[in-house]
Amino acid sequence: MTARTTTSTPLDAAPMSVRGKLASAWGSLIFLILYIDYFHLYQPGEIDSIRNGVIFEFAISGALMSVFFVIIALPGLMVLLSAALPARANRMTNLVFTSLYIPLIVFNAAGATPDYAFYYVLTIGVELAIMVYILRTAARWPRVAAVAVEK
Repeated sequence: MTARTTTSTPLDAAPMSVRGKLASAWGSLIFLILYIDYFHLYQPGEIDSIRNGVIFEFAISGALMSVFFVIIALPGLMVLLSAALPARANRMTNLVFTSLYIPLIVFNAAGATPDYAFYYVLTIGVELAIMVYILRTAARWPRVAAVAVEK
């Protein structure tokens, strides 16, 4: 019987660009937001409320649906912007937009009922963790060392 020997070679751990990290984080966030909103429909009475023309105590209207679209479209657009904007604009856009979006995510707790408190804490907590990652990644964007120019 022959012994099989394996040579362990390290995996390639090429660093991911800051743009890639930010775009990935925004992509993860938008999927979570959509799934969390979808699973919200499983709560008793939600579908009936929508059928009666009410979402979160607000009458369903074109204006309300437009607001919901903007709330969902902006993180989706941040996937593209994080990949495409120049570094300085990218960093600033991520810092500003994330800072403005965090209170909106926390506001989702207003819809929590005691039966679903853990669901809201869990989902909002994960969303906030991603937002903190985005803030931290954008804030720590590496700078290029200045090159001395000889005359």
